[in-house]
Amino acid sequence: MQAVILAAGAGVRMRPLTYEVPKPMLPVQGKPLLAYSIEQLPKEIDEVILVVGYLGEQLKKYFGNEYDGRQISYVIQPELLGTGDALWRCRGLLKGRFLVLMGDDIYQAKDVVRCLAQERCILAKEVVAEELRNYGALMINEAGNLIDIVETELMPGTKCLVNSALYVLDENVFKYSLAPIKDGKEFGLPQTVVKMVNGYPVKIVQTDYWLPIGYPDDLKRAEIYLRKQGLIK
Repeated sequence: MQAVILAAGAGVRMRPLTYEVPKPMLPVQGKPLLAYSIEQLPKEIDEVILVVGYLGEQLKKYFGNEYDGRQISYVIQPELLGTGDALWRCRGLLKGRFLVLMGDDIYQAKDVVRCLAQERCILAKEVVAEELRNYGALMINEAGNLIDIVETELMPGTKCLVNSALYVLDENVFKYSLAPIKDGKEFGLPQTVVKMVNGYPVKIVQTDYWLPIGYPDDLKRAEIYLRKQGLIK
């Protein structure tokens, strides 16, 4: 099975750390964030497609054509046109079902396994409205499938689900046109996935832990988590 890892971003909020190092390559105890993510993938993932852009040569040099027993290939996203655009650049390489995740986020290995048990899904985290920030709230039906993503203000204390940016998808997603976001400047993957839910249900799998690496302090949080998991000593 294939996994697509989106790792093209410039990591602007992580500066000055990312002036010379792309965010997925920032080290935690001497090893890049992205290396931990690849090493935690289940063995059924035997091919990883890395979407690279900003300082992408550093990723190619470190991971090469094979890493952790998996084939590694690269797709270049020359302009940062969103997660939808990033995945669409891989469409000629993808077959059947595949995993999609962010190269600078920390996920639980068990959640990846739970997601792969579904035909199609999005991993989601329950938060209160005050934590929504730039995330849209996921709307689901009684069967636990995605209906829509809503950008709205909710009453403080209201619980809602946000997209943790880990997906199990299949080639059917490419039947739909990319959804423009940010006044048409980018194309969003979750907003595009919403288009397919009537014909191809997308299950929402909930997690109790997900760490998006957005600011320098998050690297310390990542180290604490990885140490607890026994991934670093």
